[in-house]
Amino acid sequence: MRQKLVSIGDDYWIEDGDGRRAYKVDGKALRVRETLNFDDPSGNTLLRIQERMLRIRDTMEIEDPGGRTVARVKQAMITPLRDRMTVEVEGGPDLKVQGNLLEHEYKVEVDGDTVAEVSKRWFRVADTYGVEIQPGQNDVLLLAVTTVIDQMTSPDR
Repeated sequence: MRQKLVSIGDDYWIEDGDGRRAYKVDGKALRVRETLNFDDPSGNTLLRIQERMLRIRDTMEIEDPGGRTVARVKQAMITPLRDRMTVEVEGGPDLKVQGNLLEHEYKVEVDGDTVAEVSKRWFRVADTYGVEIQPGQNDVLLLAVTTVIDQMTSPDR
């Protein structure tokens, strides 16, 4: 994934390991609350990310194109050594995210097993980080969760 320092509406592409465009994160500018569409290369919306600001803790919801909540990402705890978030997945096991979220060095776990790892260490290009997802996992959902974490931990918020 490549972070954009300045972009209108927060549009950017997520590329696969071979550098092919796999998903587009399409930011909808000028909305009261932040909305990001997670699209396939043909422009079909797979998931929609909505920010909910009127809660004690920041929460972002991931919805399907019909508006049904698929997952809810919540700030769990910030400590000096590591950050944590929880992801409540509708109809599936919840995810735990922990590590250094600001530096893009963290793991996503289900019941103590790592299902995805995020790291900047794998790249020399500035503002780029990788997401390694274990086989058999929901790639689209895990990439959307990574996008949400990127939005929630952005210093521009």
